[in-house]
Amino acid sequence: MEFRDDDLEIFAADGAAPLAATARQGHVEHDGVRIWYAAYGAGRPVILLHGGLGNSGNWGHQVPALVEAGYRVIVIDSRGHGRSTRDARPYTYELMGSDVLAIMDHLYIAKAAVVGWSDGACTGLILARTQPERIAGVFYFACNMDPSGTKEFVPTPIVDRCFSRHVKDYAALSATPEQFDAFVEAVGRMQRTEPNYTAADLAEIRSPVAIVHAEHDEFIKREHADYLARSIPGAALILLPGVSHFAPVQRPAQFNDAVLAFLAGISF
Repeated sequence: MEFRDDDLEIFAADGAAPLAATARQGHVEHDGVRIWYAAYGAGRPVILLHGGLGNSGNWGHQVPALVEAGYRVIVIDSRGHGRSTRDARPYTYELMGSDVLAIMDHLYIAKAAVVGWSDGACTGLILARTQPERIAGVFYFACNMDPSGTKEFVPTPIVDRCFSRHVKDYAALSATPEQFDAFVEAVGRMQRTEPNYTAADLAEIRSPVAIVHAEHDEFIKREHADYLARSIPGAALILLPGVSHFAPVQRPAQFNDAVLAFLAGISF
């Protein structure tokens, strides 16, 4: 029977499926912070970038599917998230993109595909524009590229359950567990003010891109996803029915099928 957690009750209680142990994990010192990563499998490299306030463990349902399909999978805790540290500088997506490049350099990865969720999607798409020689393609799920793309925030039980999971994970993983409130404020400040891509900026992206939108996304407007797909040359628009902003943990099989179809269609 296909796993489903549409209301995030399992995720809130237990998190996503646990990541397997791997010897290929650790921290990379970069620009005054320590960025945590883990690698699994062998084959063409795929980097998974989680959403704001989350961590790499949120990809527990995706890593095994990608490894089984023959990919080398790298998960990264964004700066200040999970096991990674941060400094006093404000968050920017460009800064987080530089951390991704540092991990790629450390692992001698010349070019990789990116599967991004929310903030991770934005980071991946910015890298596709600024470092096209390093990014083979971006599976861009559930984010905006300018402030007009977001809905007015409305608390829901599903959002509350996700947030409660983030609270637990931050306390368990962070080197600064007492700084959660400051961390949330810093990430929120970035999300309220960035990114600010114009249609002309989007038109410069040449890497293959799939704009992926969930039917019940709590944060991103459907018309914004349509706009992104129109504005990025050659971009595909993928709609995921029955799920929301948390599709990778709500209906992993549906999400994974879309990821694998995208990856099968790009060269790297």
